[in-house]
Amino acid sequence: MELVFIHGWGVTNTDTYGQLPQALIKLMTPENQFTVNHIHLGRYISFDDEVRLEDLAIAFNRARLDLLGEKPFAVVTHSTGAPVMRQWLQMYFAEIGNNICPLTHLIMLAPANHGSALAQLGKSRVSRIKSFFAGVEPGQGILDWLELGSDGQHQLNRQWLEYAGGTGMPLPFVLTGESIDKQFYDYLNSYTAESGSDGVVRVAAANLNFSYLLFEQSLQTITGFDAVNIAQLALVKHVQPNYKTAFEVLSNTSHSGSSKGIMGSVSKRNASKKQVAQRIIQCLAVANESQYQLLATLMQNSLLGKRRFRGCMLVIRVVDDAGLAVKDFDIIWLSGDEFTPDQFAKGFLVDKQKNQTNNHVMTFYFDADKLFKVQQGKIGFRVIPRPDKGVCYYREAEYHSDAKQVQALLQADQTTMVDVVLQRHISRRTFTLVDPKAGGDFSHLVDEQ
Repeated sequence: MELVFIHGWGVTNTDTYGQLPQALIKLMTPENQFTVNHIHLGRYISFDDEVRLEDLAIAFNRARLDLLGEKPFAVVTHSTGAPVMRQWLQMYFAEIGNNICPLTHLIMLAPANHGSALAQLGKSRVSRIKSFFAGVEPGQGILDWLELGSDGQHQLNRQWLEYAGGTGMPLPFVLTGESIDKQFYDYLNSYTAESGSDGVVRVAAANLNFSYLLFEQSLQTITGFDAVNIAQLALVKHVQPNYKTAFEVLSNTSHSGSSKGIMGSVSKRNASKKQVAQRIIQCLAVANESQYQLLATLMQNSLLGKRRFRGCMLVIRVVDDAGLAVKDFDIIWLSGDEFTPDQFAKGFLVDKQKNQTNNHVMTFYFDADKLFKVQQGKIGFRVIPRPDKGVCYYREAEYHSDAKQVQALLQADQTTMVDVVLQRHISRRTFTLVDPKAGGDFSHLVDEQ
């Protein structure tokens, strides 16, 4: 087996891998069902503004062919290394056919699969957060991808829903942490100590077990919480991944650093005691689907222990029926029998962030345990779009779930991708054809809508 390590974003030195590669070699025993012939340390440039995720996927493929040809290989990634490899898979092996993928195992450590809340801060501020950049400014192209709700994430994750796994495709594993290393806390940015994250990536953003919901505005109306009849949002699609990815949250593990870092804290001396190192060895030893399911179950059972905080993330994109972005809107969350906004437990909403490039995308971060306590398990939301009057406008719309449906739509430690499609109302007077005798000034039509 050839083993390749791929680092995260903004890295400029292979020292970032620490002693993890050597520690894994030390843990390998004659009882292991695999042998690592060579370890290769990836180096890629992510601090140039022009570099995009697709560029890195293409560059990786060239480097892979130059060094390995078509030899089978396994990969251990950290942070943004996971999206790089998933983009490579999508670009080169989405249509398998007779072309068997040479990647056998994809082991993702603290992967930013659904981005990072830190990315919105901008590269100059982010570069000052010493937990993972050490003063190096990351490239804007990669930072744009990492911002919550980016088009790149939406495209790659929608495609991942169709990932079938099985013969000819790699076995995916996600290992992440939820501890904060106070050594790297940034007092100017609370995201570095956010509950349910490792200081950089939220647990819910790392997890590749997620869902997609599509809501469309219908012609039917419902009575909203303020007793006003408004348009109804209908849930027309609920999609979950074809393939359930093995996922685990490791204790006492942060994103980076030599104390708790998921990669940087592992050494040859402590390897036998490090949960992440032991788990990587187990992942590499998986040789077939039945073994994969056994290990995935073991990893899932580890989540049943006592947890300090469980978050869930919603990424909501609002477009109209022509597929164009609705950039000005508000969202109000509703619950209870009457679907009102005042029935949630205090602190249920931890954070919300609007994408700076895609103004039609907003990400919400919830305390899952508080959210799931809503009365009768009913959840809803109202979209208030603008403009709401004039020649071309939108109408407010609400969704009301059935009873006990909140945990069917939202899951702890997971992300839910949501598309909301609104009808754009265009006045008949926007374009009219008249007889030449009826011509003349028609500016007054705007005031007659």
